[in-house]
Amino acid sequence: MDIAKEFSAAAVLIGDRSRAKMLWALLDGRAYTATELAGFADLTRQAASNHLTKLIHGRLIVVEQQGRHRYFRLAGPEIARSIEGIAGLIPPQHVEGIKRPEPKGGLMTARTCYDHLAGELAVRIQESLVAQNIIVHKDSSYQITAKGWHWLEALGIDTNKLLKGKRIHVRPCLDWTERKHHVAGALGKALLDFMIDRDWLRKKSSGREVVITSKGARLLKEHFQVS
Repeated sequence: MDIAKEFSAAAVLIGDRSRAKMLWALLDGRAYTATELAGFADLTRQAASNHLTKLIHGRLIVVEQQGRHRYFRLAGPEIARSIEGIAGLIPPQHVEGIKRPEPKGGLMTARTCYDHLAGELAVRIQESLVAQNIIVHKDSSYQITAKGWHWLEALGIDTNKLLKGKRIHVRPCLDWTERKHHVAGALGKALLDFMIDRDWLRKKSSGREVVITSKGARLLKEHFQVS
């Protein structure tokens, strides 16, 4: 196998501006129709279909049929991680030049990174988990402590599901806007699902932005010292 050739082909797939827009939209973890993705990328329906076919062949996305409709989504968390990682290559001065939104709002404050939380809020939660000895750094990664497992169970997280799952329990994910790590892996997904289910956070109807509810603001401060 010509590794350089394969790498170049993957880079070309992601590097096209229209396909990049569609992949960026899919980072919210939702599945979209070709028409919706065409709208995100400012393309005709036919042009979007051609790009989607290439992304499917490149194993970056998958398609699911439900009735008359076909829905496209990222092929998995490893694809999301790669795309978010590329965003980390944006020069720091360009990121710093983005006007920060008011507190409790905007993509830079809280957003989804495929199936886990990202943004300033996610970084502060990660810092709190480390400060409380819920997770610890180990070999450039994280590990949930014995105290952490008990703490998560008391919070209401299904720790049995975390233990039995095939995914790595917890790992760092570099936040492209904050330039610090937030929590990904099975724990990252569990925390986001928990906070949405308990109405601490609410996903907007479209896009990746997440809104902190008044209930969430109170409980985030109580459990993570985030205000």
